[in-house]
Formats: sequence, structure tokens, C-alpha cells
Amino acid sequence: MRYLMFLLACPLLCWSQARLDEVPLLFKQKQFEDAKIILKEALKTSPDNLQAIELMGDALGHEKKWDEALTYYEKLVALKPNVADYHYKQGGVLGMKALENKLKAIGLIGGIKTAFTKAATLDKTHIPARWALVEFYMQLPGILGGSQSKSMAYAEELERLSKVDGYLAKGYIYEYDDEPELAETYYKKAIQEGGSLTCFSKLTTLYINEKEPEKAIQNIEQTQQKHKRNALHYQIGKVAAEYNIELQKGERCLMTYLDNYSAEDGVPKAWAHYRLAQIYAHQSRKAEALKYIDIAITALPKRKPFRTLKAKILEL
Repeated sequence: MRYLMFLLACPLLCWSQARLDEVPLLFKQKQFEDAKIILKEALKTSPDNLQAIELMGDALGHEKKWDEALTYYEKLVALKPNVADYHYKQGGVLGMKALENKLKAIGLIGGIKTAFTKAATLDKTHIPARWALVEFYMQLPGILGGSQSKSMAYAEELERLSKVDGYLAKGYIYEYDDEPELAETYYKKAIQEGGSLTCFSKLTTLYINEKEPEKAIQNIEQTQQKHKRNALHYQIGKVAAEYNIELQKGERCLMTYLDNYSAEDGVPKAWAHYRLAQIYAHQSRKAEALKYIDIAITALPKRKPFRTLKAKILEL
């Protein structure tokens, strides 16, 4: 009889698993409500299905429903307390709650620290947990336990696991501590070691934060040589427009961005038109500036910076 019941249940379980396999694609398409419908059905059939519980927590996290997501991650930790990822996700949600509610943040610090530390202890190779602890100890005020030395200790652990992550973590620490020269050194080491878009981007951001736009443009150009991304043309144009430097290069890059634009580039074309208008305004080319700011406003009429720029152009 039990064997018969198993045979009857098996098709249902297989169907449920097949539907669960659809969820990651729905996440990628940002169809979180559709994903949750599948997950709710799976959890009705199997309330302790670890995959369904985790995915439901992830879906709610994507929707920034931190309290609801937390209940699912807490259930995972209760069911499987020795899985590092479950503690890591629990700590991540607690961290997001703390960022959104400063009044409750102090009460959440202990839980955040415990969750991330547990994840790092359970899995000696867990890179995200160590990154979380690097940022946690740097951002936490000293009076509440923040510590550059503790942050650096986790950066050292990262470097032993992955030189690129270790260099990036040290760059982050020194940038946070307002030591830009050391930060630059480690970001350059990360570029030399790994050369990913992330590595280049960290150095570009450092230069922009330090008000060194010439270095930023040079670094973006080096990024473009390696990665050949159209979006980088926009980034050069943006820096040129914002800092009123290398305007001809900025104009040329923005035109290239528009000529080769696709949705994968991320930044809407209207922003490229806005940057062109900025460049022409810097050059006192009023007619061209008006032409491009009007294109930007037509595409995205609610953007306040567009209206503000048009008012300035009209005063030229």
C-alpha cells in the first residue's frame, strides 16, 4: 500500500520540481509574482522543500520585502543550521533592514554579525560572507564594534582564497579610510590580476570620487580596449560633460554610443542626449544644446535634471 501511495505521489513531485526549475528564469525576467505563485504551490505540497523555501526568500528579497524574506531564511537555518549560504542570506536581509531603518539598526547589529560570521566559519571558502564582513566592520562605528583591523583580517582571508577579491577588498578598505593612494594601488593590482569590468569600475569610481576626471577617462578608455562595451562610450561622455573636459572626445563617444545602442547597454538614449546637450552648453552652442535637451525631455519628460539644464541653456 505504501508503495502504491509513493507511485501516486511521484508524478506530482516531478511536476512540482519541473515548475521549480522555471523560477530562476522568471527571476531573470523580473516576474517575481509569477515565481511566487509556483513557489506557493510547491510549498503546499512540500512545506519543508529547501529549494522552494530558499527561492521564496529570494523572490521576496528581490521585492525588498525584507521581513517576509527573513521568515523563509530563518526557516532554512532552523532546518539546516550547517549550511553557510542560509546564514549568509539571513545576514544579508538583516543588513538591508538596518540600512532602511536607522532607528532599528542598532538592534539588528548582533544578528547581522552572528549570521555572517557563522557563514564564514561553516565554509572556509565562502567569499561573499567574507566580503560582507569586510564591509560590515568598516561601516560599523567604532563604538558599536567597527574595526579596520577586523575588516583587514577578512580581506587577508579573501586574498588567500582569491587574489582579485583580496585586492578589491583592500582597495575598498583604504578608500573608505580616505587613503586614496593605497586604494589606487590595490585596485590597480586587481586589474593586473583579474582585469574584470568590476576591477576597472572600482578604479574609475575612485578617480571620480577624488575629483580626478582625466584619470577616470583614461581608465575607462583602457577598460574599453579590453572589454569592448558600448556602455563605456557613454561613461566617457558622461565624465567629459560633467567636468567640462575633453569635450570633443566626449561628443564623439556619445555619438558612438547612440549609433550602437541596444537595451543591453543599460543607460537610456535620453541620457546620452542630455550629456550631449551639456557638452554643447559648455561650448555655448545653444541651438545644438537645445536640440538634444528637447530630445531628452521628449523621451523622459519627468527627469528634473533635463528641465534644469534646458533653463540654463535658454539663458545662454
